[in-house]
Amino acid sequence: MRVLTQMGGGIADALAAIDPSVEVMVVPLEGDVSDVPDADVLVASHKSAAILDLARKVPWVQVFGTGVDGLPAEIYDGRVVTCARGAGAVPISEFVLATMLAFEKQLPDTWIHEPPRHWGWTQLGGLAGRTVGIVGMGGIGSAVAVRALAFGCDVVGLRRRTGPSPVDGARTAASLADLLPEADHLVIAAPATAATRHLVDAAAFERVKPGVHLVNIARGTLVDQDALRVALDDGRVAVASLDVVEPEPLPAGHWLYDHPKVRLSAHVSWSSPWLTERMVSQVCDNVRSRMAGTPLPELFGVVDPAAGY
Repeated sequence: MRVLTQMGGGIADALAAIDPSVEVMVVPLEGDVSDVPDADVLVASHKSAAILDLARKVPWVQVFGTGVDGLPAEIYDGRVVTCARGAGAVPISEFVLATMLAFEKQLPDTWIHEPPRHWGWTQLGGLAGRTVGIVGMGGIGSAVAVRALAFGCDVVGLRRRTGPSPVDGARTAASLADLLPEADHLVIAAPATAATRHLVDAAAFERVKPGVHLVNIARGTLVDQDALRVALDDGRVAVASLDVVEPEPLPAGHWLYDHPKVRLSAHVSWSSPWLTERMVSQVCDNVRSRMAGTPLPELFGVVDPAAGY
């Protein structure tokens, strides 16, 4: 098997170690790739100017990451695309719980640097008994649900597909309109597609529970930021914890940097000491499966072009 990879270093080494018959070629992220030979798979970075030219040389593209919203539509023509689905669910869900705890426990404002007006007295919130609404109950949303349930939260999730909740103990909402008035913490964990662009818009903010805490760890395109600004200013949204925004990187001087009710991070919720190892393991397992004769459409993490994830 010949593997083209835009990810060198330890990733290329791990691919080469699968079997002596695996030929690994490290290929560039951009520039002329006309001399690159045809191969069986491309392990690709979606942030690559050369990805489409390289994809034309293979029947299978394995994206080294979860999100595929940045891929050109032509990449699906005549080939299978897989992604590292679920690899970042644990660190991202931990980040979500951290933002919710920070909101309830008023961190970092609770920390002091001089004698306070009152010692031993304040009014803090808690997660027990709060309702956590999760938009998108895939790998990340389900991981958030599991952790929120452990804190004694009531969890209600919204799924694109009908059916029961994938997490025992979590409820399923019939619609976004039904979920919004319930949620004390509203977690956006759905994929970025044409159907989910500005899913949380001005009309949605009219339906939220007053004082809701909004957490977005999906993509910035899911939230209408102009409508969010209005909802923050009038108090319908108490705090917005945003790890993703539109555009990224956010330009200097943007209002999100300075708004007192926005807690902004630079798309880092995925970060974990073990994330790269998990993604490498998934990629290598898919290569092994393919070498063992598994048909391309049956590999792990196949992307549905129609759905966009």
